[in-house]
Amino acid sequence: MASSDVVIARESPRAAEVVALIRDLDAYQSALYPAESNHFLDIDALAADDVRFVVARRDGVAVGCGALRVRDGYGELKRMYVVPDARGTGIGVRILAALETIARDERLPVIRLETGIAQPEALTLYTSAGYAPCAPFGEYEPDVLSRFMQKRIAVD
Repeated sequence: MASSDVVIARESPRAAEVVALIRDLDAYQSALYPAESNHFLDIDALAADDVRFVVARRDGVAVGCGALRVRDGYGELKRMYVVPDARGTGIGVRILAALETIARDERLPVIRLETGIAQPEALTLYTSAGYAPCAPFGEYEPDVLSRFMQKRIAVD
C-alpha cells in the first residue's frame, strides 16, 4: 500500500494502540542494544509538554510514530518507528518531514538525534534527509553503539 494512504497527525501517546506500538519499538531496540545504550522516553515523558508526538495511520491503524522533544535551542528526534510490514513505503520519510515541520513552526534551528549502529535503515533515512554526524549532545555520553546526527533547518 502506498504511503499516500497514510495520515500523520499529532496524537496522545497514551492511546492503547499507540502504547502497543511503543512497546513493540522497545522490544525491537532492546533486542539490538544493551540497556545502557537505549535511551527510551516512556509514555509519560512522551506525553510531557515539551514533546510533540505524531502517529502515522494507514486505514486508521497505527503503523508508525515519532516524537520531537523541544530542548533549549534545538529539537531532538525520539521514538521514530515504523512497523515491519509498513517499512519501505515512505512512511518514515513522512514522519520525519512532519516532525521537521513542527520544529520549523516552533522556530527550532537545529534538530538532533541519537540512533544506533545496528539500524542501517535509520542511518540511511537520516543521511538522505540531510542529517550529518555530530558530537554527543544533552545528557548523552559517547557510546560505540550510537551515532549522533543533526540537521540545521530554515526558520522564518
